[in-house]
Amino acid sequence: MTLTAAPAVAAALDLLSGRPLVVLTGAGLSTDSGIPDYRGPGAPRRLPMTYQEFVSGAEARQRYWARSHLGWSRMRAASPNAGHDALAALDPTLLITQNVDGLHEAAGSRSLVALHGRIADVVCLGCRRTSSRAALQELLATSNPGWIERHASVASNPDGDVELEETDGFVVPDCAECGGMLKPDVVFFGENVPAHRVARCYDAVEALGDDGVLLVAGSSLTVMSGLRFVKRAASRGTPVVIVNRGETRGDPLATCKLEVGCSEFLVELCRRVSRFGGNALAPNQETPRISGESPSP
Repeated sequence: MTLTAAPAVAAALDLLSGRPLVVLTGAGLSTDSGIPDYRGPGAPRRLPMTYQEFVSGAEARQRYWARSHLGWSRMRAASPNAGHDALAALDPTLLITQNVDGLHEAAGSRSLVALHGRIADVVCLGCRRTSSRAALQELLATSNPGWIERHASVASNPDGDVELEETDGFVVPDCAECGGMLKPDVVFFGENVPAHRVARCYDAVEALGDDGVLLVAGSSLTVMSGLRFVKRAASRGTPVVIVNRGETRGDPLATCKLEVGCSEFLVELCRRVSRFGGNALAPNQETPRISGESPSP
């Protein structure tokens, strides 16, 4: 059976086509780019480092940066997949992502809120100076020669680090300006999402009313940072479509829940909107293709 032959998929596509759209994405959207998921089917249970642990002492930061040095070397090589490309082409009113991988930006999405920040940025907790993660990666490599090569076989995690227990001896640089602690400019567990980001997302969701739709793609909605927007939409009568393999905390609030691949569904939505006169595709822009799919003749 093809994707569109499923009645629930066809109903969701009908609901989404030709209506104002806000999209919320999670880690499940990036799995087709080779970045593992937190809570998808088969994902191992893990507890990411909290902010409180990160600032608790030098040993915790050494453990974080030793792992991140390996994970970042892999994550920065990831490329947008067909789902990212489809969302860039659809150009929703607002794209809210819980992901820190920067793949929506790389795909060209325009109206975007990176709810939890970007792993490609670094901030000093002392002077608040921001800098490039790529520049820090070079400094970490110089300070820890051979580290990546010695640990090439360890498994990757979805937030840009790896499964590694032995981190003794790893050298962690401090801020070049003030000597303060360097931290990736992302929201750790135990931190709050900046209020201005939350406010922008709430405004976009509330503006949908009952004419628009909130689409969730690839998020289990386990944490409130994303679930709150589903709750707000449902409370105001806005239809909610959830596309995610596995159960989500938002399922009881969903108008439609689909357990299908995010990339396949988003590409089909892109085709549907384009076919019926929407603005999903710019002039001369091809519909994004699923990996392995042949272009139309």
